[in-house]
Amino acid sequence: MAAAKSALKSAKNALDAHKYGEAVEHAHKVLDTDAKNYHANVFLGLALEKQNENDKSEKAYNVAAITKPRDPLVWQGLITLYEKQADLKLGEYHNAALCLAEIYMEVDDKSRCQTVIDKYVDSARKCGSQAQYKHALEVLLPSSPIYDYLEGRILRPAYTYTKLADIVEAEEKEFTNKEIGQRRTRLGAKIDQVTSEVKREVAQKSQLEDLYRCIIDWTDDDETRRRYEERLLQHAYDKLTVLPSHDKVEKRGQVQALADGLVILKHPFGLAWKIVLEWKDVETLEQLDVGTLREFVELFPEDGLSKVLQGYLESEISPFPKRVSTDDSDEEPNTAYQDFTTEERLLRMTEGLEDSASSVLSQRIMGEYYLYLEEYGSAAEVARKARTQLLVQKSLTGLNFQGIVDALDITLGTALVQHLAPRYHPEARELFDNVLKRKPTNASALIGVGFILEEEEDYQSAIDFLNRALERTSDVKIKAEAAWCKSLVGDLEVGLSELEACLSIIKDSDSQTKTLRAQILYRTGMCIWSQDSSRSARKNRNGAYARFLGSIQADMNFAPSYTSLGIYYADYAKDKKRARKCFQKAFELSSSEIEAAERLTRLFAKSGEWDLVEAVAQRVVDSGKVRPAPGSKKKGHSWPFAALGVVQLNNQEYTKSIISFQSALRSTPGDYHSWVGLGESYHNSGRYIAATRALEHAQKLETDPSTGDIGENWFSEYMLANVHRELGDFDKAIAGYEKVLTTRQDEVGVSLALLQTLVESAWRNVELGFFGRAAEAARQSIRIGQDIAAKRSNAFNLWKAVGDASSIYTCIGDSAATAPIEALRLLLEDVNDGSVYSVLADIDGIDENSLKALFPVDSAGQSPNLCILAAILAQKRAVACSNGDFHARAVAWYNLGWTEYRAHIHGLNYTKQKSEKPLRYLKACVQCFKRAIELEAGNAEFWNALGIVTTEMNPKVSQHSFVRSLYLNEKSARVWTNLGTLYLVQGDLQLAHEAFTRAQSSDPDYAHAWLGQGLLAQCLGEVNEAQSLFTHAFEIADSSSILAKRQYVLSTFDHLLASISAARNIGNLVQPLLALHQLRRQVSADTAFQHLLSLFAERVGDSEIAATELTAVCSQLEVEYETSEASLTLVRFAQAKSDLARTQLAIGDFSAAAENAETSLDLSADEDMEKSVRDKIRLSGHLTAGLAFSQPSLMDQAIQMFRSALEDTEGNPDIVCLLAQVLWAKGDQREQDVAREQLFDCVERSPGHYGAITLLGAIAVIDGDTDTMEAVVDDLKILQTREDLSPEQQLNVSQLLAAIARANTGKDEQFSSEMSQAIAAVMLTPSQPYGWFELSGLTEESNPAEMGLLTAIRAVPPGGNLEAEELCKAYAFTGRLDDSQRAVMTAPWFESGWRSLKDGLSGR
Repeated sequence: MAAAKSALKSAKNALDAHKYGEAVEHAHKVLDTDAKNYHANVFLGLALEKQNENDKSEKAYNVAAITKPRDPLVWQGLITLYEKQADLKLGEYHNAALCLAEIYMEVDDKSRCQTVIDKYVDSARKCGSQAQYKHALEVLLPSSPIYDYLEGRILRPAYTYTKLADIVEAEEKEFTNKEIGQRRTRLGAKIDQVTSEVKREVAQKSQLEDLYRCIIDWTDDDETRRRYEERLLQHAYDKLTVLPSHDKVEKRGQVQALADGLVILKHPFGLAWKIVLEWKDVETLEQLDVGTLREFVELFPEDGLSKVLQGYLESEISPFPKRVSTDDSDEEPNTAYQDFTTEERLLRMTEGLEDSASSVLSQRIMGEYYLYLEEYGSAAEVARKARTQLLVQKSLTGLNFQGIVDALDITLGTALVQHLAPRYHPEARELFDNVLKRKPTNASALIGVGFILEEEEDYQSAIDFLNRALERTSDVKIKAEAAWCKSLVGDLEVGLSELEACLSIIKDSDSQTKTLRAQILYRTGMCIWSQDSSRSARKNRNGAYARFLGSIQADMNFAPSYTSLGIYYADYAKDKKRARKCFQKAFELSSSEIEAAERLTRLFAKSGEWDLVEAVAQRVVDSGKVRPAPGSKKKGHSWPFAALGVVQLNNQEYTKSIISFQSALRSTPGDYHSWVGLGESYHNSGRYIAATRALEHAQKLETDPSTGDIGENWFSEYMLANVHRELGDFDKAIAGYEKVLTTRQDEVGVSLALLQTLVESAWRNVELGFFGRAAEAARQSIRIGQDIAAKRSNAFNLWKAVGDASSIYTCIGDSAATAPIEALRLLLEDVNDGSVYSVLADIDGIDENSLKALFPVDSAGQSPNLCILAAILAQKRAVACSNGDFHARAVAWYNLGWTEYRAHIHGLNYTKQKSEKPLRYLKACVQCFKRAIELEAGNAEFWNALGIVTTEMNPKVSQHSFVRSLYLNEKSARVWTNLGTLYLVQGDLQLAHEAFTRAQSSDPDYAHAWLGQGLLAQCLGEVNEAQSLFTHAFEIADSSSILAKRQYVLSTFDHLLASISAARNIGNLVQPLLALHQLRRQVSADTAFQHLLSLFAERVGDSEIAATELTAVCSQLEVEYETSEASLTLVRFAQAKSDLARTQLAIGDFSAAAENAETSLDLSADEDMEKSVRDKIRLSGHLTAGLAFSQPSLMDQAIQMFRSALEDTEGNPDIVCLLAQVLWAKGDQREQDVAREQLFDCVERSPGHYGAITLLGAIAVIDGDTDTMEAVVDDLKILQTREDLSPEQQLNVSQLLAAIARANTGKDEQFSSEMSQAIAAVMLTPSQPYGWFELSGLTEESNPAEMGLLTAIRAVPPGGNLEAEELCKAYAFTGRLDDSQRAVMTAPWFESGWRSLKDGLSGR
């Protein structure tokens, strides 16, 4: 014990001497013997604390505190230690400070107790977090154990609670913002949903409401208490809005209680007042507390709801007594209540409604006020907004608000009954039905349903509902409405008496009921009007007329009375001026006066005031009265839509007119004129299929008796013809126009349409290649033009069409002889002023004198030139007739320009003094296009035309014109092609290629772009590419393109000359031949292509046509040669004669063939002729003449011709073969020996020549010459293996080998030899049917015949060149009955098929 005391004393001295290490040692000595020694632990803790060993020091102090917990020394040491590290040990500091304060409280040392607490709170404020500071402040609260002891010496609780509330508010705000920021970034997160969830979490954990209540309880300041009552209410309301529905009940009660308390105290906190006012679920506004309403207005005079309430309380519809102001009061007047006029009140209430957009009460009040003012549209809009806002309030508060819902439904339904009736009647009926399910006796809902039924003309049901409403109300208006329904049902007497009774109730002096009085007077007048429909009764001014007049006197703005007066004046008084004024007044007052509007529309339409028609019809449509409500039995009105459609059609607003006519037909599907208008609108907007359907439906209505009187019905047929014309169905269009003209002969417009359609049909037929039809259509056009000219000779379209019809004959040259020249002359001579033909006469030389010069009586020699001249004169006449129309004049110059250019292209020269193309027509067309451009510079076609005609005259102007045209329309393939042609003519191949490529990309189906590329390829030497391009261009071009046919035929002819295999295929010749036939009809005077036509015709075996064409060519070339004596013409003449002789030989006209062949030989005797051409002509002539002379009496001449051919060709083997055949045919032994020698020599000179070898073989077989046959067999076998022989030649070789085999063998070996030859033929050409045919004829097996049929089917075109006869033979060889039938169908002219069919039927 003594040692312990000594150690404690030493430790104490060491501490005093600041020797903390020694103090620690001495303390440990004591603790080694007594671990719980109080002073030793205190000394150790202090020493360690001085050495900054805080953890060990705290441990020592804690041991000491356990030993003596009520000793202040150890707690002072701990507090000192904790103050040193306050930011880390505030929690321990809290406990230590509280223990020490309690110790001082026990010893009644208030000063030290307060000091400890103050230091701790100050340390927590400076060093701790908000949460730690909040924990420290809790020591100062009434719940603290030291509060009662230190009360008055520490902070007041209200202040402490305020600090705590501020801290909690900041923490919740920070937490809310942080969580919203984090959660909103999640996938699928919605900001509204995230915000609500976070606020709900914070509200459920929040302590603010308790703190606010404590502040309210402890504060002595009323202002502070009210402020925190506001915060408490706001916080509770915010929490209510985010709580789930099942948790809202309790919290809603708290919010309601808080709000009621503030309102009772008349505290000006807006939320409390609005909760009290907005949460009142009352069916009528009368159930609200007027005192509360007035107090709210006084407290919040500038609030939006206050403005609405103020106006409502002072309005006519307020159920509350008006506020009485006393003039002798000393108080200042309340500015919230002022005397406003009706307009000022409405303006203020409207302003308040805008300021309180979320207030259901303000919207509800304004809805009812708008109903009172009969502003039904505004009432409906406000009621809808109120219902939407009420749904929000229900979700926020959890209240049902059924009374308010019903009230808003009634307001909305009542507004919808009147607003744009009957458009919204179904919606209104649904609203009223919902209210009546809950409240069957609700008078407003019953009245609303009654009005709806009345509008739907279900008057009996309307009477029932209105009578039920009258059981709840004695409103005169409802009584009058029920009486009116009875009169509409047909009970006129009862209705009239009840209306009279209602009229007696209404006071004349009451300004508020003047409209009702006017309505009842009007309805009594209508009852009287309907009771007696005789003319005398209705004309009686003391009857219905007096009531209508009295109605207007009661209310000058009652529209129906004006309508009835207008009908009276129009139908009975015959005063149209007054009737029109009455109708105008009625419609001005109300757009619902459909009868007045319709009569006005008809009056305006008759006077041509279409703007007024549109205005009236559009206003009627906008009124909503024209369409019945869905499900209503009432019929709609179609005439406003039809009137709008007519106006829009006249204004070229076709999309709108379609919609209008469709709307009219929805109301009246049987309206004939609306169907016609719809069809016309579709037609003008380019929707031709729809137009066809509409007009055909209109025509069906013409024959429907239920349609009624539709007036004149020709217009539908006329419009349908227009549609067919646009669709290109010209035959139907022409038939339609002609049908109209049978009943409307004087309709010049229809005649012009027929004329233009005939011209368009003619051009279309030219494009399709139906040139005969085109000529006939042109002839009919000119005839129709004569009829029109007799009625209206100054019509621009007339002369344009006549000019186009005349131009058609220039595209079908062979039909020019059929042109009605005499009719054209008479038509053109019928003019009052001949100067109309003098346009550009100084340039083109064509004027009125040209008529006499160019149309002689003897017109046998007429040509397309006559038609061109007629076209020019007609187009000049069109220019003269277009003075009044700017656009038509531009088009007229454009058309004249093209006609002049056509004259230039065809070389028009009516004086026939020179053969060269005159340039005057080209100059004239340039002037025409320039004038067209001056009138309409923005037309791309005009610039394109100028570019075409100036290509030769001025390439720079041409290029500028094309570029300008492309600037206006850069996607025009035609212009790009023309520009490429200009570059091609100028030799710039690169630019030409680029231009043609742009044309192809703009329109891949434009043939001339491909032609341009073909010409370009031809210039570059790419013959195959050019031929492919020309072929494609011809395939996609229409029949009017002469250039496409020419280039295609020429390139095909060159290709066939270069490819023998292609020339052998007859299929390659058909399409060029058809093209040449069309070209022959279009350009009848082109001898070169006429000659080419004969060559193609000869090649396909049509020798008669070839001979006919060549005869014409020879005649033309003979005349041309006699005129010009040109060497080139002579060559062409000789060629034509040579070819003519050949074709005549083919048709069996041997004498003519020989004559023309000798003529060609005479013509080609000139040594100056080009050798290659001369040799071909002479060879053809000698061969043709030789063959023509191959007759028993002329054999010598034939032999002489062949010998000459041999001399010219230096022993050509083919000619040798022909000579041998002629010599053999002569029959003499000497000639036959010569033929045999010639063939042997030919084989020696030309080994392997097919003709010579086969002829020698055939002669050997005929003569039985075994030696020759043995010599020929080897050559024939070699021929059999050659691939350059055609299948027919290979068949001939096989047959010859079989004949030689038969001739050299006996009967026993003959079959074996023939079989060997057949098998050899099959092995050499297994894909050809001929070997299989031979094999099947030698055996009874079916397989060879089947294989022969299979290969034959594969060898027919396009797989091969097998003829129909051979395929027929293949079918016949099988022996089957079905194949025999196929054989007959394949070649009915061939005997083999019929024989096989006969054998099949016999065997059957």
